[in-house]
Amino acid sequence: MEVESLDEDTYLLTEASNDKSYGYNKLNPIKVGGSSESSGPKNERRFLNALLGPNGEEIMYFRAGSCCPFSTPNGPFNNSGLLDRYRVVWNGATDTLDIFINMYDKGDLKIPVGLSAKKKD
Repeated sequence: MEVESLDEDTYLLTEASNDKSYGYNKLNPIKVGGSSESSGPKNERRFLNALLGPNGEEIMYFRAGSCCPFSTPNGPFNNSGLLDRYRVVWNGATDTLDIFINMYDKGDLKIPVGLSAKKKD
């Protein structure tokens, strides 16, 4: 999975997910990969930096911690890993969203339902 980037810190996300649980449910996290190359946290930020609110608003996010142990052959300890949970908000949002990200496994990166993404200039 090679992901195109807008710049060094931002992925280019071109496909929207139709799955309302994608990224919002710990059982269906966003799989950015990168832990084996020591770029897992940076990949998480690259993904989040690509997102915009539903009407193109700039988002703000912070890491709310790790949670939700799961099995993965790419995990550092006994084939297991933890998800990172981020809180996402933008001006005009009625609530803060939780987004769950898996930095151990790679998958197709899509725009979660209800959000949009930055585009090439």
